[in-house]
Amino acid sequence: MNNDLNILPNIKLSVKQTFGIESDLEVDAFEKKNEFVPEIDKNYKFDKDTTIAILSGFSFNKRVLVQGYHGTGKSTHIEQIAARLNWPCIRVNLDSHISRIDLIGKDAIKLKDGKQITEFQEGILPWSIQNPVALVFDEYDAGRPDVMFVIQRILESEGNFTLLDKNKVIKQNKFFRLFATSNTVGLGDTSGLYHGTQQINQGQMDRWNIVTTLNYLSLEKEMEIILAKNKFYNNSDGKEKISNMIKVASLTRKGFMAGDISTVMSPRTVLHWAENTEIFKDIGYAFRVTFLNKCDDTEKSIISEYYQRCLGEDLPESIINS
Repeated sequence: MNNDLNILPNIKLSVKQTFGIESDLEVDAFEKKNEFVPEIDKNYKFDKDTTIAILSGFSFNKRVLVQGYHGTGKSTHIEQIAARLNWPCIRVNLDSHISRIDLIGKDAIKLKDGKQITEFQEGILPWSIQNPVALVFDEYDAGRPDVMFVIQRILESEGNFTLLDKNKVIKQNKFFRLFATSNTVGLGDTSGLYHGTQQINQGQMDRWNIVTTLNYLSLEKEMEIILAKNKFYNNSDGKEKISNMIKVASLTRKGFMAGDISTVMSPRTVLHWAENTEIFKDIGYAFRVTFLNKCDDTEKSIISEYYQRCLGEDLPESIINS
């Protein structure tokens, strides 16, 4: 494993060959990977529009914001592209606990020559800016206002970052890249589905060069992913079972968007349901331990109705009320 962050992209990859997307675009990539490069998921299915948008960010140093409902795989999409480019990638979740100090850095007490000294320790932001790294901010619309203003400084592709704590101006590495994922498009939570999200000021939103939306997969695409990872379902009975599972998930997504339920089945949840069904040999029990137990008690009757409509059988009362 090569951990050297001084290396630069030194090869070009065909988008058509690497991602299976009809495009003449070639993208910069690293010949070797280091410890910051995500692992490749060989069965990952790429959404064309989202992939082209993210690749434009890597190729042309554009700031790319990926928006969509949770569970659609926004962050994973960026990671899997980075994995194939051998591009170092760091994810930071902008929950309410992330502060300005976490991003920029702080004074820390260290031992040097047997004496305690105070030394400034750079945070993830200054470190990332100075290296050929793709920095991904998850839950971008949930960030605290003081944190968002810190990030605004680096949204310009040529923008330098002034580290006031050290009286130092940091220049961006030529191959530093910035991405973010969000549930909303910076207008706050107008749907009531995403409590804790904030409005993002227009000056900051304008600095994102590309905004792309990633929706849930079609039934066929989702089926491909699950069958690729669970080959024992790759027969007529197995495909019917997986199809019904995805239909249940689709109803939870529609119910979530309509505000009827507060928990949604992501493609990852369906994958876990399929795997657990094989383990327990009981599709209803697997549904309970994979998804139903995560749901609000007042919503379990709605979700059990989704199950009945798609599977053609009722969930046992013991499962619903457990």
